[in-house]
Amino acid sequence: MRSMRNLLLQSLPSALAVLCLVSEVAAQNPAPAPTADQITLAPGDSVRVVVWRKPEMSGDFIVGPDGTITHPLYRAVRVGGIPFSSAEANVRTFLARFEQDPQFVIEPLVRIAISGEVGRPQIFAVRPETSIGEAVAQAGGPNQFARRDRVRVLRREGSGRQREFYVSLLDPQAPSATLRVHSGDQIVVDRRKSFFRDLLLPTLSVVGSAASIYLLVDRATRNND
Repeated sequence: MRSMRNLLLQSLPSALAVLCLVSEVAAQNPAPAPTADQITLAPGDSVRVVVWRKPEMSGDFIVGPDGTITHPLYRAVRVGGIPFSSAEANVRTFLARFEQDPQFVIEPLVRIAISGEVGRPQIFAVRPETSIGEAVAQAGGPNQFARRDRVRVLRREGSGRQREFYVSLLDPQAPSATLRVHSGDQIVVDRRKSFFRDLLLPTLSVVGSAASIYLLVDRATRNND
């Protein structure tokens, strides 16, 4: 029993070293980008279509509520609610009406919203392989008031419910910062707390208000006397 215990104690540092190495490799190598069969666009997302030598058929087009492209040329082409590989096949079938072997590129763009303490809070259309950290960078990055260690992400689940979780942007290579965005994500960069702004200034304001009230009461009392 003693020899077994000694053996376990001797092997423990090696096991810990392996675990640390695995964690480091996982942090440096984020999850692979989703394949075309894993991507499904939702209403409000977009597709970027570039057709060779046909600029009138090229552009960024929004996916409508029924899953079709909200553009007169593509209004009957369904790209939402199906695997993106099927969406690409639908666009190819449509373009084949105009030429035998259409040369085109189609790219999915998911809609996300970034708000709070960033340079340009707004709604963005980004590629599905974009990480949360990269998305915040596209919004101008966190400003000097941002809380970088606890960025809120509101994500719509398949059941329709919304889940909230937090990621840290302090380490760009951390697994949480390299998580991929999902369609409909709301990323909120909150303002970090400040002793002077959040505690001292409100206290001084209350004290100042109390002092003003006291002076008014004192002046009214003197006038009555």
